[in-house]
Amino acid sequence: MAQILAIRALGWMAGEEAVWLAFLGASGADAAQVRAEAAQPAMQRAVLAHLLREDDWVRSCAAALGLRPEELAMAAAVLDGQAGRNWT
Repeated sequence: MAQILAIRALGWMAGEEAVWLAFLGASGADAAQVRAEAAQPAMQRAVLAHLLREDDWVRSCAAALGLRPEELAMAAAVLDGQAGRNWT
């Protein structure tokens, strides 16, 4: 489920020019690389991490996908697994 949400979020991001260009700039990837690696957990984590940087992005994406914003955060936590846990 988390992987599916990440891919759906990626689709939303690709349609939002400012968010998309910011992601490409931050990740150093180009559109072809993102497409080629969309099914990879590392890319899915990068997509959700980028999306979660801005509350407005989270709210807009969640609304477009028919989700609660918390579901995107939960998907990111699932994909991060043990590495995403922080006790502080």
